[in-house]
Amino acid sequence: MAIRFVFAILLVSLSTIITSARPLSEYQRHVQQTVTALDTIAQSDEAETDAERPTRITETLAAVRSALPATENVDWEHTSFKVDNSWLHRELEKFEKAPAAERVQALTLITERLQALAHRLAEIEKAKLTSASKAERTKKLGEILQRPEYARGRKQVSALSRLWRDLLKWLESWLPKPRQFAPGNAGLLTTFAQIFVVVLALVVIGYAVKLFAPRVFQNRRTKKKDKLRPLIVLGEKLEPEQSSVDLLADAESLARRGELRAAIRKAYVALLVELGDRKIISLAQHKTNRDYLGAMRGSEPMYGNVKQLTDSFERHWYGIANATEADWVAFRIGYKQALSPRN
Repeated sequence: MAIRFVFAILLVSLSTIITSARPLSEYQRHVQQTVTALDTIAQSDEAETDAERPTRITETLAAVRSALPATENVDWEHTSFKVDNSWLHRELEKFEKAPAAERVQALTLITERLQALAHRLAEIEKAKLTSASKAERTKKLGEILQRPEYARGRKQVSALSRLWRDLLKWLESWLPKPRQFAPGNAGLLTTFAQIFVVVLALVVIGYAVKLFAPRVFQNRRTKKKDKLRPLIVLGEKLEPEQSSVDLLADAESLARRGELRAAIRKAYVALLVELGDRKIISLAQHKTNRDYLGAMRGSEPMYGNVKQLTDSFERHWYGIANATEADWVAFRIGYKQALSPRN
């Protein structure tokens, strides 16, 4: 009953139709309510039947989509910002299509990204009490609401993948539809038909592989030989020959010039590149720092060390807090600890 009560309250809170620009405080409240609403999906109620649970999940997701439209305008201190929430809608769609075994992880990644956004927005509100100027706060809010990490692009489907998908659909259309037989009455004709279709499918698949595989692999080898594409990590464009050692050296140089905030960001990117080289995480342009941290969950003690560095990076790069020499020294020590052989 407790889950149902919380669900009902959240549904009423989130079911507000947005017709015009709304204040930042209201947007922040809806983000936090969305986190709470998504948390209720993973919970269960003993009084809830198996038929009622899917309905509750569907209504919750519909309310979340209504509370945070794909695009909207947010007002703050007489300035209007256009907010892109389309990444959330794409992730919710993936969650609905995901197998039951993968839904918990998908939901966790969504809530972590929303929590990070809510935390950054809370820091902006608190910044009114500090000495930060309005122009500085406005610029920082614009960076948070329009950060490229939240705009995930759809993955391109290769021509070979589309061919394989169409081939499977064609073969499925030829397979005999299952029929209800009384025990012992399955005819030999059906058995022979199934064997024939399977053999035909194997012949067609073998022919397709023989025909297209050499071209695909040849094209891939040619592209690799022509030019390696630059890697983009957290919006930072890295050249193919640029290593984590090079990035860390750049960070040290920035720190010596007093650009400590930029030094922490550069060192954090170096950390991700090194983790990618070690095959601990997989680097991609669309991934956020929370995506990389989530991929390391369960890898202790490295996960704990990387989480501290991630929090420091978010606090100084996306937050209002100014970076000091002590912050840089602490980040540098944490960097070495995270990559030490003991981890």
